[in-house]
Amino acid sequence: MTRTPTPIPTPTPTGPSMDVKNTTDVKNTTNTGITRFTKNTRGPVRRNVLISGASISGPALAYWLHRSGYAVTVVEKAGALRAGGYPIDIRGTAIEVVRRMGILPQLRDAHIDSRRCTFLDSDGSLVTSARPSAVAGSVEGQDLEVRRGDLAALLHALVRDDVEFLFDDSIDTLDPLDTPNSPHVPGQYGQGVDVTFRSGRRRTFDLVVGADGMHSHTRKLVFGPEEQFHHYLGYCFALFTMPNSFGLSREVMLWNTPGKAAALYAVGDNDELHAFLNVHRPQPPFGTLRDSGAQKQLVAAAFAGAGWKVPDIVDAMRHADDLFFDTAGQIRMPHWSRGRVALVGDAAYAPSFLTGQGSSLALAGAYMLAHALATHRDHTTAFAAYERDTRGFVAMNQALVDQGTASLFPTTARALEQRNARLRDLVTLPSAPARPAHSALTLPEFTQ
Repeated sequence: MTRTPTPIPTPTPTGPSMDVKNTTDVKNTTNTGITRFTKNTRGPVRRNVLISGASISGPALAYWLHRSGYAVTVVEKAGALRAGGYPIDIRGTAIEVVRRMGILPQLRDAHIDSRRCTFLDSDGSLVTSARPSAVAGSVEGQDLEVRRGDLAALLHALVRDDVEFLFDDSIDTLDPLDTPNSPHVPGQYGQGVDVTFRSGRRRTFDLVVGADGMHSHTRKLVFGPEEQFHHYLGYCFALFTMPNSFGLSREVMLWNTPGKAAALYAVGDNDELHAFLNVHRPQPPFGTLRDSGAQKQLVAAAFAGAGWKVPDIVDAMRHADDLFFDTAGQIRMPHWSRGRVALVGDAAYAPSFLTGQGSSLALAGAYMLAHALATHRDHTTAFAAYERDTRGFVAMNQALVDQGTASLFPTTARALEQRNARLRDLVTLPSAPARPAHSALTLPEFTQ
């Protein structure tokens, strides 16, 4: 089911810039068949960067790198920007990032502004109803919730005239560019990175950044298999859209039994709902991640015999053409860079949907990486500064899963009773306190 996104005005960018005058790309083909782009310029030579991924962190990084004088290419395996998508949160430090990018007014216009979150018992009876901001620990009137596709469209509009986009393509291999004085050291990528794309094209870049999500192919090529960095949090989930036959408007309904949850999310007054089915499993079902039939079978079996409207939701899942299935997990890495390749956003430090901080970390991380590269000419020094200045913020937000965030999805009857009691208490609170982790990073200023 495809929804036509609401057009969003092109934002007016603000922030620092570094002019690079009289610069043109000159294509040179080496005797190895690799296409390299050098600069015909009477001004400074721009370093060129390849970013893999055009969702959130990729275009955000492209914006800040371009403003700092880099020549940026973004490659995206999808054929076009992905419209729609599940609602995401922009909180704390990330609000300041989008303000500096000049897109905060447009994001406020796109804010979903959900009115209530209703919790239901196993038979569909009411447990309680609370303000979504109180449940999520957001600052009402400041933090934002928007459709992922709306944020992606704004970011793309911000850079589309200044950055090269390669849609329907992806990185196939990364190889070092060696010189006689710089022999190849595995993973270090000598004087540059020769990139072969899935389409067959070949180019050389000074730096490569993986912004390609939790299951990053870039990370796999440079750092090895995902399993060594993936920290499973005990749940798998399915997301999809379905008809709004419930008459819901700007609200969330969440049904729970121990170890299972079903949610319906109405982001407006239209005829479509975002549906969510979440299942506790002690071991990750990695074998189903690439088999949509097995995914549907796993979820349907888990919810067999469930009450309320869950059978209707499961039936809609069976017929959904936009099903997204994954495990709840985090990416935890000892280092976010190797040689001339770095990672940003979920590829480096996915916090999981249980924290609600994925997009905020992506925006803040992109800013910090770009700032480090703008401040330090040497990429090794820049990558070290990026990690040093950002890792504490990441750690605080990833730790939210150990501080009660996952309690919305209890796995035992006792834990469910305790959660329901806490939710009833929220109704009597004047306002919920903001979570310190959301604003724990102070952004440095860009300087020219």
